[in-house]
Amino acid sequence: LDARGGGTSQCGQTTGTGLVMDTSKYLRRSFAFDKDAMTIEVEPGMVLDHLNAELKPHGLWFPVDVSTSAQATLGGMAGNNSCGSRSIAYGNMVHNVLGARMTFADGETADFGRFDESTGRVRQIGEFVNALSQNTKPEIDAYWPTVMRRVAGYNLDIFHPRSEKPYTADGHVNLSHMLIGSEGSLGFTQSLKLKLAPLPRAKVLGVVNFPTFRQAMEAAQHIVKLQPTAVELVDRTMIALSLNNPAFAPTIRTALIGEPDAILLVEFAGESKAEIAPKVRLLDELMGSLGLPNAVVPMTDDAPQRNLWEVRKAGLNIMMSLKGDGKPVSFIEDCAVPLEHLAEYTAALTEVFAKHGTRGTWYAHASVGTLHVRPILDMRRGGAQKMRAIAEEAAVLVRKYKGAFSGEHGDGICRGEWIAWQFGPKVNDAFRAIKNQFDPGNVFNPGKIIDPPKMNDAKLMRFPPTYKTIPIQPALNWKNWNVQNDAVTEATTQPGSGGDGAQGLGKAVEMCNNNGHCRKFDAGTMCPSFRVTRDERDSTRGRANTLRFALSDQLEGGLGSDAVHDALALCVSCKGCKRDCPTGVDMAKMKIEHLHAYHATRPRSLRDKMISAIPEIAPKVRFAAPLVNFIANTAIAKRVLGIAAHRSLPPFQSETVWNLKNTSHVPSAQLFAAHARGEPCAALFVDTFNGAYELENVNDAIAVLSAAGVQVSIVNQGAEKLCCGRTALAVGDVATAKARAAKLVTALDAFAQRGIPIVGLEPSCTFTLRDETLVMNLGEAAERVARHTTLIETFLQRHADALKAKLRAAESPIRVHGHCHQKAFDETTPTL
Repeated sequence: LDARGGGTSQCGQTTGTGLVMDTSKYLRRSFAFDKDAMTIEVEPGMVLDHLNAELKPHGLWFPVDVSTSAQATLGGMAGNNSCGSRSIAYGNMVHNVLGARMTFADGETADFGRFDESTGRVRQIGEFVNALSQNTKPEIDAYWPTVMRRVAGYNLDIFHPRSEKPYTADGHVNLSHMLIGSEGSLGFTQSLKLKLAPLPRAKVLGVVNFPTFRQAMEAAQHIVKLQPTAVELVDRTMIALSLNNPAFAPTIRTALIGEPDAILLVEFAGESKAEIAPKVRLLDELMGSLGLPNAVVPMTDDAPQRNLWEVRKAGLNIMMSLKGDGKPVSFIEDCAVPLEHLAEYTAALTEVFAKHGTRGTWYAHASVGTLHVRPILDMRRGGAQKMRAIAEEAAVLVRKYKGAFSGEHGDGICRGEWIAWQFGPKVNDAFRAIKNQFDPGNVFNPGKIIDPPKMNDAKLMRFPPTYKTIPIQPALNWKNWNVQNDAVTEATTQPGSGGDGAQGLGKAVEMCNNNGHCRKFDAGTMCPSFRVTRDERDSTRGRANTLRFALSDQLEGGLGSDAVHDALALCVSCKGCKRDCPTGVDMAKMKIEHLHAYHATRPRSLRDKMISAIPEIAPKVRFAAPLVNFIANTAIAKRVLGIAAHRSLPPFQSETVWNLKNTSHVPSAQLFAAHARGEPCAALFVDTFNGAYELENVNDAIAVLSAAGVQVSIVNQGAEKLCCGRTALAVGDVATAKARAAKLVTALDAFAQRGIPIVGLEPSCTFTLRDETLVMNLGEAAERVARHTTLIETFLQRHADALKAKLRAAESPIRVHGHCHQKAFDETTPTL
């Protein structure tokens, strides 16, 4: 039995055969809030950001701010003894837990807190642990790391603290600290009592740019003397990947001076900006004394700081966005060493990586000597052996510099075997005795901390030696994902050369790294159905894992199976994941592939056929629009079509763009001539929905474009009702969609070849031209059309000056609901 929260751990803490309890769906309450004492109790499934949102109005927060705060749960953080970016100021999870209620395997529930106030079974456990610690004190003194970032094993040292930051401020022993970092292997934690902190009233940030990585590492030990609340590293790989990500590029540019090899985010907090602003000046002076004058970018405004921290928080996912089988692999990523040895340690480890034909990607907590380093390895082709060899050499370095092998992300099945190496046999036996005292039947999370497997046991890995994708021919072209990469240069091979049996679809699915960013609730679009159901299956991660099983012959029926159909049933194809997922998992496009495979052996429903045929139906029913609308909205019609009774269908119109002669637009030949004369022109792509259902939008668009001095030609007003194929794609009918898209692309290419902008009204249809048509093998014409296509709002930005004189102030507030596809392509701002 294993309890899991957000499933964001990196080392396989909740992996294995057994019953996994997802606490995040129901066990997510907070209670017993005491503002004056600054304490609160929470259930284990409560997400950290949700707790802090509750506390913010009271001027408080829980300061163990892990990078996955939008999806990580307090129970999972306790199990890992999580730390976060600001641990230099606030400590680890263990320093901020005051008590815990735990259920044993036999069903008894007990409260763990101060040892001097404990009774009954909890008292007996405390005395047992105290005796163990007395018997192993010489070994604890000899082998126990003294760095604050030590989370391996059980906290046997609570009676003889070894960390540079004691467990409690006054030296008392708190038995709940035995549960922190135990990875759910001792019992089931029902609730936690947390110590809160005043919310910082003001923060300032100094971003230090370094020409070399080593200079950044050497500077950290000096920077911490200024008493910052955080010192976080972003290396050149993360900088480069951020610059290539449209969601992060504008923010990362604001932090750079030239082309640094690394930057450090140095944060100071206090009562007011006036009080702490001089700290940034001191930081600048310090860097000057270290030979790096004018290397600091000051950020005093809250918004730029917040945006940059979001980029840093996304560090793991950003680094996992490398295409190909070589990925940054987590196994020595949070070894912690004293700051004075940080530069030597990182330099030596870089040499180890080079020896094994790879290099590392670095980020995270320079303030406490815990740098998340991930060597790029291909785990399908010799990666496990290299991982083992690198880990052994890294262990020698950790011991040399008196560090901790596991400094933040726990042990799991990846680092569990290194516990005995770190602490020695006698302490390891003491850990086993603790496990037996709590859980003699080995019910809770077996194989973690005690009797763990070998870290390179390939049968436990996501890609065991037998892993391969099954040969299929996808409906869409995924060849850009079907590449290999070089671990050192990151250069990728030509599209289509990656050896994926699924022609690139498999590798696109495997871009999901299981970090769980799709489980967040704080902002963005991803993933709306999970936000409603809170079922893992309905998250982008859950769907990607289901697809991975299907494409690797681990799921009966493969891509077109009922199991995949069930997992994707609630995917609304919003494309939120295309943008919000830092590795770009486009589940909407993957759903098209599933539906295509699913209906290869099953007929489509009447509803699906109707949805696909809307572009043909809409122009034809205008002659009997009132009658059709009446029939379509009757209960029996909805029942036959499989449409919810309370869902009102959009009414067909008698007047459509295809049967009205709009005098405001010009024929294409006239537009071509005007464009040749250098006059502002645009081709208006009228989609089925605006053309058939909301003609007023078309007329308004032409009016506004004309007011901006732009001549307009409606592309598809003639007898041919052109369509992008969106409705056919929605039901997986790729052949029909491709045929429709091909006709539209041919018509639009006449404008694109002349450089005339193509303007769309409906985001779904407009962005189909910039997305799906590019993977339908429609040639250069589709690419040319995509380059020239934009939404009307984006186009109008270019002509804002011509419009300003004709605009009047709004008389009331305007509320804007951005279209989900518009958000996915980062084009909501032009609308605003």
